[in-house]
Amino acid sequence: DVQLVESGGGSVQAGGSLRLSCAGTGIHLSSAFCVGWFRQVPGKEREGVAFIVTSGGGSGYADSVKGRFTVSRDNAKNTVYLQMNSLKPEDTGMYYCAASSGCYCSGGYCYFRLTNYWGQGTQVTVS
Repeated sequence: DVQLVESGGGSVQAGGSLRLSCAGTGIHLSSAFCVGWFRQVPGKEREGVAFIVTSGGGSGYADSVKGRFTVSRDNAKNTVYLQMNSLKPEDTGMYYCAASSGCYCSGGYCYFRLTNYWGQGTQVTVS
């Protein structure tokens, strides 16, 4: 079975940092996949905040996180990371990683034509 497993969430004060991890099992994230980090707050639509093309290394970010969040990958560990610095209360939400075999990046952001797999999410709370 394919699984994406997020970890690293928690509670932090504004200005602090967290690093989220998305580990793939049953799937090689480096094999022509894009991996994205999405954030959801109750009552709002899920929004994409950061993306990485795991095969080529391209990336994209939502304007709200540019300069604060960095997405990276470790192909040997089959893991994608989201380093979140200078966290703000509005960064609070459930963070999900997702893998897509059909994506493209333009204008500093990436778009999933389809989403193949979702993780279960990890909660980030900034106060």
